Amino acid sequence: MEPIIEIRGLSVDFKTNSGTLRAVDHVSMDIMRGEIVGIIGESGSGKTTLASGILRTIRAPGRIAEGQILYHRKDGSQIDLLKLTEKEYNQYRWADITTVFQAAQNVLNPTLRVKDHFWETAAAHNAGMSKEQVLARAKELCAKVRLEERVLDSYPHQLSGGMKQRVIIALSLLLSPELLILDEPTTALDVITQWYILDILRKIHEESGITMVFCTHDVSIIGSVVDRIAVMYAGQIVEYGKVDDVFLDPAHPYSRGLIKAVPSLRDDISKRAAIPGYPPNLLELEPGCRFGPRCFLKKEGVCDGIDGNLSELLKLQGTEQYTLCSHWKKVKELAAAD
Repeated sequence: MEPIIEIRGLSVDFKTNSGTLRAVDHVSMDIMRGEIVGIIGESGSGKTTLASGILRTIRAPGRIAEGQILYHRKDGSQIDLLKLTEKEYNQYRWADITTVFQAAQNVLNPTLRVKDHFWETAAAHNAGMSKEQVLARAKELCAKVRLEERVLDSYPHQLSGGMKQRVIIALSLLLSPELLILDEPTTALDVITQWYILDILRKIHEESGITMVFCTHDVSIIGSVVDRIAVMYAGQIVEYGKVDDVFLDPAHPYSRGLIKAVPSLRDDISKRAAIPGYPPNLLELEPGCRFGPRCFLKKEGVCDGIDGNLSELLKLQGTEQYTLCSHWKKVKELAAAD
């Protein structure tokens, strides 16, 4: 597989009255063409900021402090998206790289009908399509997301939350992009609607082969959707690998903690436990591992006298799994016994 996006050393800072907060800290990862990548972590871990960095939607008081985002085009050439001017990047936004925003139900203009949103999007990005062509494409996409044509003549307030979410997904596919970034696409939806949306996304991926990046805090839903998964904590990616490897054989204590916290219908609920403590204050980070204050390994003395934090992700020999924990063998031993 070849990469469509290579992220190298990406850092995003926010200036506050108390100092500079680094919300994304030297993140590096590859997103392969045609795969679905999941990014999980607690609220505030940096998922949305990482997605916004790829999309170049970071606004003041935030800024991209450093790094590269290399976009590999189908013709074999590549370009660093961070070196483009805003006008130059707009040539790629929506046409090549698009998004479904968090709380997408609020994205739709309440004074416009659904079909007006399709027309305005095509016009804003110089798609070169007539109104008739845009309408035909909108009807095709509505069918893909299982909406009736009559929805195109509706105003947002006439649609349910799940229907509005599907409208946004259809709208994001209007110009046939190569990369779709989904930021918490099932938030605020009931469980049945969540799985309905996920089934639609899987079908779209199977039919079009579009690359997807799926950001969510809901560990329970992402395992059935993605090919690979990145686990974020306090602005860093702490583990990255194939979804089966990370879920069944985690190599970082935070990953193991997230998985153990998910309720299951198959075993004793008493075996499930929340991760103790709270994420660190990114303005007052202490040296060493950021997960250390909450880590069971440190409490058991495994990290005593040793800096358990690696400066960059460690690739586990013979695998496609990466971790930010020096004691990954101990984590795997405990995970195997769970």
